[in-house]
Amino acid sequence: MRSKPIPSLLTPGRIADQLGVPLPRVLYILSTRPHIRPSARAGCLRLFNNEAVARIRHELNAIDARKGVPHEEQ
Repeated sequence: MRSKPIPSLLTPGRIADQLGVPLPRVLYILSTRPHIRPSARAGCLRLFNNEAVARIRHELNAIDARKGVPHEEQ
């Protein structure tokens, strides 16, 4: 029997590190975008999958584009 791969779940702090942005920016996105929901919870921690991280990245890029802030390609 084949086992499914364990999904990689990240906390908001790890997402901020991965995207290279301050944690408050990620928390702002999570508090103002109801369509980005945690995939799981571990106690009081919210855990997000790769799809949620991509959505957060998209929202941050959209904010920067509206403000005219250039972003670095990663």
